[in-house]
Formats: sequence, structure tokens, C-alpha cells
Amino acid sequence: MKLISELTEKDLSGKKVLLRVDFNVPVENGKILDTYRIKAHKETIDYLINCGAKLTLLSHIAAAESFEPLANQIKEILGTEKFSLYDNIRKYNGEETNDEEFAKGLAKSFDIYINDAFSVSHRNHASVVAITKFLPSYAGLLLTKELENLKKILELSKEGKTLILGGAKISTKFPVIINFLDKAENILIGGAVANVFLKANGVDIKKSLTDDKFLSEAKKFLGNYNIMIPEDYVFFDNMILDIGPKTMEKFSEIIKNSKTIIWNGPLGKAEIEKFSYSSKKIAEAIISSNVFSVVGGGDTIVFLEKISLIDKFDYISTGGGAMLEFLAGNKLPGLDALKYYDA
Repeated sequence: MKLISELTEKDLSGKKVLLRVDFNVPVENGKILDTYRIKAHKETIDYLINCGAKLTLLSHIAAAESFEPLANQIKEILGTEKFSLYDNIRKYNGEETNDEEFAKGLAKSFDIYINDAFSVSHRNHASVVAITKFLPSYAGLLLTKELENLKKILELSKEGKTLILGGAKISTKFPVIINFLDKAENILIGGAVANVFLKANGVDIKKSLTDDKFLSEAKKFLGNYNIMIPEDYVFFDNMILDIGPKTMEKFSEIIKNSKTIIWNGPLGKAEIEKFSYSSKKIAEAIISSNVFSVVGGGDTIVFLEKISLIDKFDYISTGGGAMLEFLAGNKLPGLDALKYYDA
């Protein structure tokens, strides 16, 4: 895999560079609500601008039709106007089908392609995969940093390693649990993922969010000594919306005795304050412990920004699904396109 850090001012000056970023941020009434993902790309953007590159940024966004009304806010967040911003790439039919003709058209005005968006590298999309067939392609500084930290997590000793999984996207979590059964000493389960385990354990979860496709798998896991599911929980309107105080105390004690923490997904419906209690307490437990901590997932990042604790962790991964795919041991198409897996 070729790295942007290998490119000097001589290589970049005057070159037209297409940089894949992830500016898929929440927007309300025309205002960007969370800036973390945008700021995460600043190091790569500054590097390219300082080397004299003619820079075009490329991203998708779900919360708005177009980047046009958000462009000034993005320039303000990045502290520079020295770039062009391609419009929402998912507006174009060829993007999500990884169409080579579309990618060829995208590439024709540029000299170099750089993928700095680890968080979309699990997508087999034209601006992530097919584009690399038509331009010299490199990994950006953020993408490189993501890989270094996540690889470190996988390689660290099982002893004292604790994986905390929550959130609502159940299907992305089970492959990670499978991959970490022999890689983590403790696997702490919260959020909607816990509901599957509770149901498998005979608990009446009423109207709680769950996914019955994973019930038989959850039943198999229940006997594993290193998987911990909630023993108490907060019910509201016939739904489990947070883990309970006993579970939280037990989880906090495990965190205190850990050496490494990987956390993806809030443990309750953290966007509602009264159901964010356990997620906040778990965050505080991680911060106050002497552990190497890696946290990821869009909802987790938004939550930690909201409670002003985001800068207290060792590493924040911008990848939600991509982080989980990587930790599950799966090959990411965007990384494969950059020849990351080549011997």
C-alpha cells in the first residue's frame, strides 16, 4: 500500500489531487451538528495544500441533498478555502454500483487519488474502489492512522483486553464477537445487541429492538465465560432502553482491571438523556482507568462530543461499520483496492 507520506512537495506541487473524505455528518436546519469527522481529515488536507496540490474533496452525505449550502461551514471548520468540494457523490448512479465507466469519468481531471476515508472503505463503491484503476492511488494520513491503531488493538495480548459492544446495528456486531472470542478476556454487551442475548436466555424483552436471526448464535455464546450480558436493565414503554446499575457496576469493575478497551456503540438509547446514564458512566470508567482505549462508531462519537469527553480517549476511530468489519477480520474493499492486503 502506497502512503501519502511518501509524496514530497516535488511530487505534489501543481498536481490535481482527488481526496476521498468522509463528511457524512448530521445536519439540522442547514447547520452541521457534529464536526469531528470533518476535523479528522484536516491533517491530510493541510499536508496536501502545503505541498502545493490542487485539491478536490469527494464525499457522500445522507442528511442533505447537496454539499453546496454546507460548503462555507466546512471551510470554516477546516480553517481553509484552498480546495474544491465535489457534490454529494451518492447522487450519481455509478457510485454505489462501483461502475468503472463512472469512475473513469471521475478520474479524468486528476493526477492522483488519495483515500483518507477509512470509514467508507468497507463499501464497494466507485469513489473508493474502481477509481484506483485509473489513477496512482495512496492512503491518506487519517486512513493510515486508523489502520495502525486498529491493527495494534488486534495484536495486543488477550490478557486484560476488553471489548464493549452496544448500539442498534445488531448484524454488524456478531461477527466481531466471533472474532474476539479468543482475542479478548472480556466481551461486555449492551444496547440492542444485549436484547438478542437476553431473549436467547429466556428474558421477556417485550417490544425491545432485537433481531431473531441471531438468536441461535446468541444461545451458543451464552455459555462462554468471557461474554457478559446485562443482569438488570431499564424498561420504559415496554422496551429495554439502558443497562441497569448492577450491570454498570460490574462492567465498571472489569474496565478498571483491564489493560486495553475497544468500545463501539452506546449501551443504551444515549441520544435521550435519561437513557444515557450507563454510557456516560462507562466512558468515565474507561477514562479514569489506566488503559489503552480505542472508541468508534458514529453514535458513540456524537455522544462523547455531546458530553465533552471525546478528547479523553487514546484513539477515536471515525469508522463505525468499517471499524467493525476490520475488527471482525474481514477484508475491506477500499483497503484491498489500495493493495493493503498484498504480501
